[in-house]
Amino acid sequence: MKHCFVRLFLIFAFFTSAPLFSQTDSIFFKNKDLLIGEIKSMDRGVITVSTAYSKEDFKVKWVQVNRIITKVPFIITTSDGIRTYGNVIGSETGKLTFKPENSESIVIHLYNIIGINKVETRFLDRLKAEIDLGFTVAKARNQRQLTIRSRVGYLTKKWALSGSFNVLASVQDETEAIGRMDANLTYIYFLQKDWFAVGRLDFLSNTEQKLDLRSNTKLGFGKFIKRDNHLYWNFSAGTSFNNERFMGEAEKRQSAESWFGSEVNLFDVGDISLLSNVYAYPSITEKGRVRVDYRVDLKYNLPLDFYIKTGLTWNYDNKPTPGAPLHDYVWQTTFGWSWK
Repeated sequence: MKHCFVRLFLIFAFFTSAPLFSQTDSIFFKNKDLLIGEIKSMDRGVITVSTAYSKEDFKVKWVQVNRIITKVPFIITTSDGIRTYGNVIGSETGKLTFKPENSESIVIHLYNIIGINKVETRFLDRLKAEIDLGFTVAKARNQRQLTIRSRVGYLTKKWALSGSFNVLASVQDETEAIGRMDANLTYIYFLQKDWFAVGRLDFLSNTEQKLDLRSNTKLGFGKFIKRDNHLYWNFSAGTSFNNERFMGEAEKRQSAESWFGSEVNLFDVGDISLLSNVYAYPSITEKGRVRVDYRVDLKYNLPLDFYIKTGLTWNYDNKPTPGAPLHDYVWQTTFGWSWK
C-alpha cells in the first residue's frame, strides 16, 4: 500500500509540474530542422526563441522559418501596415492564420511579417535597454573624458515609450571644462496603415553653443514609408514649443516652431546595424530662424549581447546666442551591453 501511494504521488507530481516546463511553440525551418521553445520576439529579421535546454536564447534569421505553431497571443506587424493583437489559430508552409481580437481571422504570409512581439504581463518583461560607456585618460594636461550613451524602450499592445540619455564630460588642466548632455522621451501611439501619433520631449545642454538647457516639446503625426525585415524608414511632422536658457542670461527664451523629421534604420546586414535621423525646426515666432538636429549610429554586435558603437551627433542653429558658433558636433565610440 505504501508503494502504491508513492507511485500515485510521483504520477501526480509529474503531471502537475509538466506544464511549468512545457514549451508551447514549435518553429519549423526550411532545412527541415525543428526548434521547440518559447518565441520571445521577431524583430529586424531575427526571431528569438528561449528553450529549457539552453541558457542562451536562440536567434535565427526569419527568412529561414517555414512554419510556426503557437498558442500564445502576440502583436504581429506586417509590411503592408497591419498591426494587430491576437492568436495564431492555424499554420501551414509559408503562412499562418491569425485571429485578431474582436475581428475576423486573416491569412498572413510569413514573408510579410516584419514583427512579432509578445505582450508580457510583468513590467520588467516589457522593457528593453542598452547602455554604452567610454572613458579616456591622458597624461597630457591631466585629461579625463567620460562618455555615456543609453536607451530604454517599453512596449504595449497599442503604444510604445522610449527614451535616451547621452553625456560627454571632459576636463583637463588650464582649459575650461567641456560638457554636453542630450536626452529625449518619446511616446508613440500606433494607428492603422503604418500611421502613428507622436509626442516627444527633447533636452540639450551644450557648452560649445553656450546653451545651459534647451527643452523642446513636440506633437505630431508620422508614417512608415517603408518597413520590412531589412530596414524601416519613417517621416513625421508637427509643431513644437521651444524653451531655452543660455549661459550668462538670467531670462529664458521661448518660441513656437514647426518641425519635420525622418528616421531610417538598416539591420540584418550581418552583425552590423545603422540608425540615422534628422529633424528640422523652422521657427514660427522668430523670423528666419532654423535649427537642425542630426544623428547617425553604427553598431557592431558582439557575443553575449555586447556591442561596439560609433556615432555622430550634430546640432545647427542659424541664429545662435551672441558669441556662440552656428553648429556643434560630437563623435563618440563606445562599448555597450543590451538587455533583451
